[in-house]
Amino acid sequence: KGFIDGLTDKIVLKDLGATFLTDLVGNLTMPGLDSQASATWESEVATNDESSSTLRKVSMSPKRVGTFVDVSKQLLAQSSFSVEMWLRNHLQLKTAIAVQVAAINGSGSSNQPTGILNTSGIGSVVGGTNGLAPTWAHLVKLEEEVAVDNADMGSLGYLTNAKVRSILKQTKLDAGSGLFIWSQFEKDAPLNGYKTGITNSVPSTLDKGSSTGVCSAILFGNFSDLYIGQWGGIDLVVNPYTKAKEATVEIIINSWWDIGVARPQSFAAMVDALTV
Repeated sequence: KGFIDGLTDKIVLKDLGATFLTDLVGNLTMPGLDSQASATWESEVATNDESSSTLRKVSMSPKRVGTFVDVSKQLLAQSSFSVEMWLRNHLQLKTAIAVQVAAINGSGSSNQPTGILNTSGIGSVVGGTNGLAPTWAHLVKLEEEVAVDNADMGSLGYLTNAKVRSILKQTKLDAGSGLFIWSQFEKDAPLNGYKTGITNSVPSTLDKGSSTGVCSAILFGNFSDLYIGQWGGIDLVVNPYTKAKEATVEIIINSWWDIGVARPQSFAAMVDALTV
C-alpha cells in the first residue's frame, strides 16, 4: 500500500485558463497601453485632432518559494514503496499550492508576488459595511465590472472557495422559479453561465467592518490575463550529509516564480462575501 497523503487545496488556475510562462531568463517586462488613441471625424481639409496614448508595463522577476522535510533513513529502509519519491511529489504539490495562493492573494511584500486581489485597478463589488451574503446581483455586477471596460473576452470565469459555493447552493435565484444561484443543472458553468473554479486557496478569513476573519472573496475575470511565470525548473536536492549523525535525510525544494496581471480591468472581485 502507498502512503496516505494529506488533504490539500484544489489546483484550479490552469483549468480556468491562466497563462503559464516557463523557462524564463532574466527579468520580464511586457509593455501595454494604459489609455488608447482615439479617432475623430473631421471636415474635408481640417487638421486632424491630436490623440495620444499612454503606456504602462507589467514587470515580473523571480521570487523564491521553497521548503524542506527531514526523513529518517530507517523509514526509507523499512518502507515497501518509495517514500523519497512520494515526498518529492508532495513537495512539488505544496509548491504549486503556494504559487496558486500567491496568484490569487499574494501581498506583493515580504518576498511574495502580487496576486489578483491586491492588484491596483481591478473592479470592485461591495457587499456592505460589514460584508453581506452574496446574491445573484453581486455575481452579475462582477461580470459587469469587467464588461464595462471591454475586457469580457478570453477565458472568462468565476473563482471562489467551498464556503461560498455552499451558501450559493442554498440561496434562491428569485422568489418563484425554484432555482438557486448555483445551478443544479449546468455542471460546467454553474454560475451565471460561466465556468467556476472552487479552491480553498481563495481566502475566507478577510475582514470588513465588524465582520472580522469571516469574509470570503469571489473573483470574476479573463484568467488568460493572469500570467504565472517560472524561472528554471523545480530544484530538488536530496541531502544525506548534513544530518548524517542522526541518520536523517533532508529533501529540499526550491523554485522561482512571479505573478503578473496583464490588464487589471480583466478582473473584478467581491472581498466581503459572508457565509456565516
